[in-house]
Amino acid sequence: MARTPSNMLPLGTQAPAFSLLDTVSGETLSLDQIQGKEGTVVMFICNHCPFVKHVFTGIVDLANDYVDKGVSFVAISSNDVENYPDDSPDLMTKVAAEQNFPFAYLYDETQEVARAYDAACTPDFYIFDKSKSLVYRGQLDDSRPENGIPVSGKDMRSALEAMCNGKEILPTQKPSIGCNIKWKS
Repeated sequence: MARTPSNMLPLGTQAPAFSLLDTVSGETLSLDQIQGKEGTVVMFICNHCPFVKHVFTGIVDLANDYVDKGVSFVAISSNDVENYPDDSPDLMTKVAAEQNFPFAYLYDETQEVARAYDAACTPDFYIFDKSKSLVYRGQLDDSRPENGIPVSGKDMRSALEAMCNGKEILPTQKPSIGCNIKWKS
């Protein structure tokens, strides 16, 4: 299991636009369509990574807790499905249903969106405020597979609470750790 950290895109970066296939609805969705009134959480995940599987319940709980506060969530898989067929769009649809994702699960076939966000690992998390400015990037919390720390979402919850309440989000943020994105050759 590779342990790849986030690249930590600079705070204040404007959210790169995208338009990708949602494997749940079958529709193509853009960032503008997904954007929340208070902010937007963009998550790079995949189906097979043990680090992602470890946080499935945590990200679903987080989304369910903040959607009514005007925060939207979107998950994107950018992995090379030719070499990693477990991450294929049809299986993304299945995983989204099994995990009861309350958010779109988009397929980044060209990997251009992952590159635009400088995503490095799965999971990789980004929080953008209502003006699409990056206010948080990094880990969900300190939990990792096999470290015994329960998944709480504490780091992202703290950032979301501050954003939703107009308070400062601490600039000291820990990178996420996970499997590297499976880039095409």
